[in-house]
Amino acid sequence: MANIKSAKKRILVSEKKAARNKAIRSRVKTSIKKVDAAIAAKDSAAANEALKVAIGEISKATSKGVYHKNTSSRKISRLTKAVNKIA
Repeated sequence: MANIKSAKKRILVSEKKAARNKAIRSRVKTSIKKVDAAIAAKDSAAANEALKVAIGEISKATSKGVYHKNTSSRKISRLTKAVNKIA
């Protein structure tokens, strides 16, 4: 453990931010898994609905600085491509 007050604060703040980022990343992964499950079941309507939710989650994560904009664009592009394939 750090001895300096500012170092102690940095540890606390970075733990809090890491927990927040982990929660956001987890939500994104869950929404992506739902899209993948709908694609695997070849359910076009469910896949489209899940895609809308996933795009929202990914965009939100990007705006909060959890993902880089190119990463989010890549994820959205791949999901959209996969959903369009089964349509």
